[in-house]
Amino acid sequence: MVTDDVMSRARAGDGEAFRELTEPYRRELQVHCYRMLGSFQDAEDALQETLLAAWRGFAGFEGRASLRTWLYRIATNQCLNARRSASRRTAKEWNVPSVQPPEPTRLGEVVWLEPYPDALLDATDMPIGPEARYERTESISLAFVTALQVLPPRQLAVLILRDVLGFHAGEVAEMLDSTVESVTSALKRARATLHRRPTTPDHEPAPASESPAEDAIVAKFVSAWESADLDALVGLLTDDVFISMPPMPFEYEGRDLVARFCASIFGSGRRFDLVATRANGQPAFGAYLRSPSGVRHGTGLFVLTLSGERICAMTRFDNSVLPWFGLPRSLPGR
Repeated sequence: MVTDDVMSRARAGDGEAFRELTEPYRRELQVHCYRMLGSFQDAEDALQETLLAAWRGFAGFEGRASLRTWLYRIATNQCLNARRSASRRTAKEWNVPSVQPPEPTRLGEVVWLEPYPDALLDATDMPIGPEARYERTESISLAFVTALQVLPPRQLAVLILRDVLGFHAGEVAEMLDSTVESVTSALKRARATLHRRPTTPDHEPAPASESPAEDAIVAKFVSAWESADLDALVGLLTDDVFISMPPMPFEYEGRDLVARFCASIFGSGRRFDLVATRANGQPAFGAYLRSPSGVRHGTGLFVLTLSGERICAMTRFDNSVLPWFGLPRSLPGR
């Protein structure tokens, strides 16, 4: 419980008192920055900038809003500045040796997306207001975070603050130095954009996290991928299954085209071992390429999106993300 003494000491420049006040909000602020930026690394940078700005300005914190609201105001504006100042990141070229992929369905417009480790989400108790429209699991899913990144910055901020976190329109207007009318208009436009680009297509609900039903699908996927059993893998996919590979822009949609893509991987002779983890509330796997020496080199991270008893999406990230999940860059030979 925060006492007046701790608040007074923090205003007087006591670093330990400041950390005591802000530490309970640290993880949820990082998740907020992640939704805003779509990047785990950028979110951590924005969090550090937020805490630094809060520390420098804490003497001026008057307590008219709650400390949590004040911190969200700083974090949101840090993220808006980051989005405005960042140059658009270029997509990576196809770089998988000896694999010639089929022509993609399209080239994705969101190439800077990164996954968020569930281990950090599990340590987060993120309160939401009564006006929130999204459940916690949906609001961190890869599909939702991807869709957010196509919104203009202020619409993005308004939608997250109102529909994900449940702040009132007046609170959001104050955070953004705006008006309630402007916030309401931005929210309407953001909702319309997301409606045209649904984040949850007409699929069966995913099985509960770490339930026997989810475990069964995951076990079948691991068996099919590690044994390069294309027929078994294709049998797990929905008709409209979707594969994306940020920061490579290649995207494949539909079971037949995804099957051709996976066939190009398996046909090259590449064989993998998978190590289970979780990202964005979804099953995920570190993928390790077997080598003649026996050492298995990490090539990336797969995140699965499930629908009923099938897989409706697979997202592949490069191997730079493995350490965030406590996964090594390579595994010793068996």
